[in-house]
Amino acid sequence: MTDDTALKDFLAARSHGVLATIRRDGRPQLSTITYRYDPAAATLIASITETRAKTKNMRRDPRVTFHVSSEDGWSYVVAEGRASLTAPAAAPGDDTVEALVGYYRRAAGEHPDWDEYRQAMVTDQRVLLTVHVEKLLGLVR
Repeated sequence: MTDDTALKDFLAARSHGVLATIRRDGRPQLSTITYRYDPAAATLIASITETRAKTKNMRRDPRVTFHVSSEDGWSYVVAEGRASLTAPAAAPGDDTVEALVGYYRRAAGEHPDWDEYRQAMVTDQRVLLTVHVEKLLGLVR
């Protein structure tokens, strides 16, 4: 086992991982997603779409597990927690779109065309996922 600081640093240094949600039949549903981790708030955030299986699963059962590994596979972190989801983006200036703009800025900086980005969030029915991390496990070498 690795101490929490090393696990948090490992998670914060990466941007892709595998989100496991719970299907209606109890089996896991796995999705690779791009995320940002905030160690101070103990949250993972990601932009996802309303129409995907993972979103439907989390609306039904918010328990999730998130796995991130090193490039060589020998180090990894597993975050267990509960998901909260915004409403799907419905208008370019709604609260969800504003939250997604904030996520984009933290992840990538300024967008070259914010109007285009806002419209794409509505068209894609984007949702902001926040995973409230309750437990970290793993091994960082």
